[in-house]
Amino acid sequence: MNVKRGNPWNQLPAGVLIAPSLLACNFARAGTDIDGVLAAGADVLHVDIMDGHFVPNLSMGPGFAKSIRKYTSAPLDVHLMVSDPAYYAERFADAGADSITFHIEAASEPMKLVERLRKLGLGVGVTLKPATGHETLRLIVPAVDMVLIMTVEPGYGGQAFMKDMLEKIRSVRGMLKPRQRLEVDGGINPQTAGWCVQAGADVLVAGENIFGAPDPAKAVAALRSAGKSQDRGAKAR
Repeated sequence: MNVKRGNPWNQLPAGVLIAPSLLACNFARAGTDIDGVLAAGADVLHVDIMDGHFVPNLSMGPGFAKSIRKYTSAPLDVHLMVSDPAYYAERFADAGADSITFHIEAASEPMKLVERLRKLGLGVGVTLKPATGHETLRLIVPAVDMVLIMTVEPGYGGQAFMKDMLEKIRSVRGMLKPRQRLEVDGGINPQTAGWCVQAGADVLVAGENIFGAPDPAKAVAALRSAGKSQDRGAKAR
C-alpha cells in the first residue's frame, strides 16, 4: 500500500495491518521480496535497526533505508533497537523513514525525542522489551501514534512467541485511544497473530514467517485472514 510521505499512521486504513520485517528478506533480492509482499497486500514495511550494543546483533543502517525508499513509496516504519535513538533520528528521517519507533529503555528524555520526531514530520512509536513493565509508558502514551510490544527478546529473528506477553498487550490496549495503533513483533504466525489481535493488537510484524515461508504472498494472506477473523470476534465481544 502506498501513502503520501508523512505520518503514515494518519493515512493507513482501520483494521489489522500487516508489516513484513525486512530483516528477514533476502538482501540479494530485496526488491523482488518487497514487490511480492506488497502485491500480496502488506501495508507497512518494518525496518529493524540494531547497533550491536542495545541488542547483541548488528543490522542495517540509514543507507539500507535510503535504498528501500528509492525503490518503493510504501510506508517505512523504522524500529530503532539502538542505545542512542536520538542520535539516529535525523539520519533515518533523511533516509526516507515515515515513522520511527524507539525503545523506552534507551531514551533518556523520551518526550523530547517525540517532539524532535514530530518536527521532522514523522510518525512516532514507542516500544519496550518483554521484561519492561507497561507502566513505564504511561506518561508518553498520549504523545505517540503507536506502541510496539516485543513478543520476543529483541535482537534476533526466528524466536518463539512469548505467550505471557498477551497480558501486556491487553494492558497496553487499555491505555490507548481508538486512533492509536498497537503493534506486536516476534514469533508472529497465523496462530499467534490471532491471539494478539484478540488481545488488542492491530499491527502484525512478521519476518521469518513471511520471507522464510515457501510462498511469502500466501503467508501474508494467512496473517491477514487470521487477523480479520479475530478482529471481528474481539469487536463482537
